[in-house]
Amino acid sequence: MTFIYPEGFQCFAGVDEVGRGPLVGDVVTAAVILDPTKPISGLNDSKKLSEKKRLSLFGQIKENALSYAIGRASPQEIDELNILHATMLAMQRAVAGLSLSPDFVLVDGNRTPQFACASLAVIKGDGLVAEISAASILAKVTRDQEMVELDALYPQYQFAKHKGYPTKAHLELLEKYGPIAQYRRSFKPVARVIELMEANHHEC
Repeated sequence: MTFIYPEGFQCFAGVDEVGRGPLVGDVVTAAVILDPTKPISGLNDSKKLSEKKRLSLFGQIKENALSYAIGRASPQEIDELNILHATMLAMQRAVAGLSLSPDFVLVDGNRTPQFACASLAVIKGDGLVAEISAASILAKVTRDQEMVELDALYPQYQFAKHKGYPTKAHLELLEKYGPIAQYRRSFKPVARVIELMEANHHEC
């Protein structure tokens, strides 16, 4: 299946997000405008690539893209706005951060936020549209690196292993140590641990 780009537009930006599901850290988005004269081979949905391949492509995208930018929304913004609205805000920030203004934005998924130009949501776009694949790789590698950095500060939570996703091991560690400031307090597993801790505190 090949993607047919909308006609009459010159400059396409691809946008994708990583980190809607984790309990901790920012939701990270990327926007990428590729250079048609410097095609990058091997682009695909970041989840379908090995870590080694992702890192190699990460370098190539940054080197060869006409423009790229990272956007994000913090755990506090996620708690305030909800994850969907925070993701849309992070996407707007990524596009606003581009050094070139695209005249069309292609977004992975089934909805797009409001941009200053035309946009289109593309279901499974990270596997169909090179610009979105590139954005998914930049967002994924950026967020994974941030989880590794957080792991160095708080090794007891093992963030480098689960990247903040609610695995069984992660949930057990969260219950054991309680949430740090980077946790998303509105997410059910985190809210439950906070409730338990508060209940225990009142009993003491």
